[in-house]
Amino acid sequence: MKQNVQLVVIDGQGGSLGKALVGAIKKTFSQIDVLGIGTNSMAASAMLKSGADTIATGENPVIVACRNADLIVGPLGILTSDALHGEITPAMAVAIAQSKAHKILIPISKCNVTIVGIQEAPLSAMIDFTLEEIKRFLDSTMPSR
Repeated sequence: MKQNVQLVVIDGQGGSLGKALVGAIKKTFSQIDVLGIGTNSMAASAMLKSGADTIATGENPVIVACRNADLIVGPLGILTSDALHGEITPAMAVAIAQSKAHKILIPISKCNVTIVGIQEAPLSAMIDFTLEEIKRFLDSTMPSR
């Protein structure tokens, strides 16, 4: 597997989703460095406690990380200005949306956006789906041997 992947997890509010994502990613893909970016310090701290290699907080770290990320993981709301109770600024949403990174978005429906055709599932199932998608991404970027 490609080991120099720039994987960024973005979360806000209390950071429970980010914490769960980082923990599962590090358990499954221990060779990958994970940058956890919280829209607030509580979210960043939660990701650090669950194994993020590096953390940052706020708008500018999101913007900077999106320039070099290969993979961005987070709730659907990170693409929507003012989502996560106003924690996602317009500049953050634009930086994430315009990033060339592959985005894996968890359809948590707390951002006033509904995607038709997506089944509701428990968080644990969504984490499993996310890990499967990360594996597909890594497999597709791995050089042929």
